[in-house]
Amino acid sequence: MRSIAILVCLAALVAGSAPSQSKPAPTKAAHPKSAHPGPTTIDVPVPPAVKARAMLPTLFDGWTTSKPAQVLLDPAAADSSHAAALKEYDFAFGALATYKRDGETLTLRALRFQDATGAYGAYTLFRPNGWAREDIGAGAASDHNHVVFWKGDTVVQADFSHVGPMSASEMRDLARQLPEARGNRAIAPPVLTFLPQNSLEKQTTHYALGPAGYAGSGGVLPPEIVGFDRDAEAVTANYTLQSGPATLTLIEYPTPQLAIAQAARIRDYIKAGSKAQPPFPKPLVDSDQASLEVRRSGLLVILVSGDAIPTESHRLLETVHFEENLVSIPQPMESEIAKTSRLLVGIAGIVVIGSFAAILLGFFLGGGRALYRIARGKPASSVYESEFIRLNLEK
Repeated sequence: MRSIAILVCLAALVAGSAPSQSKPAPTKAAHPKSAHPGPTTIDVPVPPAVKARAMLPTLFDGWTTSKPAQVLLDPAAADSSHAAALKEYDFAFGALATYKRDGETLTLRALRFQDATGAYGAYTLFRPNGWAREDIGAGAASDHNHVVFWKGDTVVQADFSHVGPMSASEMRDLARQLPEARGNRAIAPPVLTFLPQNSLEKQTTHYALGPAGYAGSGGVLPPEIVGFDRDAEAVTANYTLQSGPATLTLIEYPTPQLAIAQAARIRDYIKAGSKAQPPFPKPLVDSDQASLEVRRSGLLVILVSGDAIPTESHRLLETVHFEENLVSIPQPMESEIAKTSRLLVGIAGIVVIGSFAAILLGFFLGGGRALYRIARGKPASSVYESEFIRLNLEK
């Protein structure tokens, strides 16, 4: 009876509290600032001046600078003699710093471009033919106290007051501190892949995106004949053939139609000879006129010039073949395809190991039970046994 009374009292209490629960007590409206949302990430753009100042270190290999690097935000400030060319190569910003060590002086000028294409073009502009090749960054050359190299989207010019045996090693240390270009910004000019490698003088390649860069690097044709206003890209390189030196010019256009039209224009210009307008530049004047030849292949217009005999010049010209290739964009980190494949391989490995473990476990448990039954004088299997459950019921 006491238990029944307790249950009745509890039911009454629950029924009485139900209405009060259905009407929540009034509360003050929450102020928007009272909420505490999770942390959010805001990408704040870094000003170019800050990026430029951070390009060069204040100390490396004993070289120290007493004041922050000078910021170069305008092509004219970066290099007044090549301002137009730097603009064509999409100059972004740069830095200039002077270092001291043991009475010696080192001046560094680092220029950043929008991508590796512009950086490579500027490197070929600053590197005259004949400079010795150096193993620094992605490419380097030196001439006595002057060194120029490029890496990713950056070009560095170094001027030593005195070059020592460790100067190249010091520049390699500096190159390692430069950031890597990412994604499609790290792709070098694809037109370079069409240059024949046999007999190529490696330190004579020049890449241009506009008339200023083309003329500044010693282009063979007048810039207005090339057609840079039609998004042309030009690369020139020297070759050492048996009969004499030759220069190969490759001009890439956006469409085959433009390439056909420009090939006809350049061919007519070459045929005009001394009557050509504008007049032949010095590289064409110094060439064997019988060896001058123009050919088109896909998006490319190829011109061979120089002093080699026509047979060898023609053979060099014919080695160029345009073929549309997919460009592989370098991945700075592991790609999603690689991650997925690695995950699938891991899952497959776990499944195989789990299956093998299950088989071993089943064999161990089943075999152990069979041995136990045999030891007790029973058959190994209990399939044919009738087992009963006995209930010991007592009153």
